[in-house]
Amino acid sequence: MLAARNADSTAETSRRSELLSRQFLGIPYGANTLIGTESVPEELVVDLDSVDCFTYADYVEALKRAGTRDEFIAALTAVRYRDGIVSFTNRKHFFTDWAAVAPELATDVTASLSPAAIQTGKNLNAKDVGGTYLPGLPVVPRAVTYIPSESVDASVLSRLRDGDYVGAYAADGGLDVTHVGVFVNGPDGPVFRNASSLSQYGQVVDQPFLGYLQTVPGIVVLRPVA
Repeated sequence: MLAARNADSTAETSRRSELLSRQFLGIPYGANTLIGTESVPEELVVDLDSVDCFTYADYVEALKRAGTRDEFIAALTAVRYRDGIVSFTNRKHFFTDWAAVAPELATDVTASLSPAAIQTGKNLNAKDVGGTYLPGLPVVPRAVTYIPSESVDASVLSRLRDGDYVGAYAADGGLDVTHVGVFVNGPDGPVFRNASSLSQYGQVVDQPFLGYLQTVPGIVVLRPVA
């Protein structure tokens, strides 16, 4: 993967994102690969043999920033954890942390893509039915902006770029998104490149973007800064 990246090291951000995200196509989906909870010490996990939707994004973003193995490990630590400190409480558990936690990994461009974008208040980590998703972590108030799926028209598609990270907006007030992938303009139309847990896939795949939109209430779009 690093060899592919270094062979085209001068490529612009969007091209590099497409190139590196493509290296993972066909890699199996794997849940719960990270190690660390409220009671279990956090470990820096590097598992390129199986990925979930968010570790996939972690690895792509870290590979973009690295030319060597050691640089990749350092980049992954910075991408996955606040202040580069490996701990459960410092892990960026929510998609929008990438835009909300300094230094920003990405810019939330959702509102700029459509006049139909909606902003809603969330209490991340607090389940609507009570309790928390991640015991040991605080509840984080955050304004989350999304574009309803029915409002993703040709104008929105024309503003999306290869390498944009797209999250499936969560109806639950304690989550920002339920799934994450990479937007790519494919030869047959836009695709949602993602680590899919669905039984018919079970791996990193390209799904038709417009078809995927029909299965989610809306999208949140983060554009990488590097």
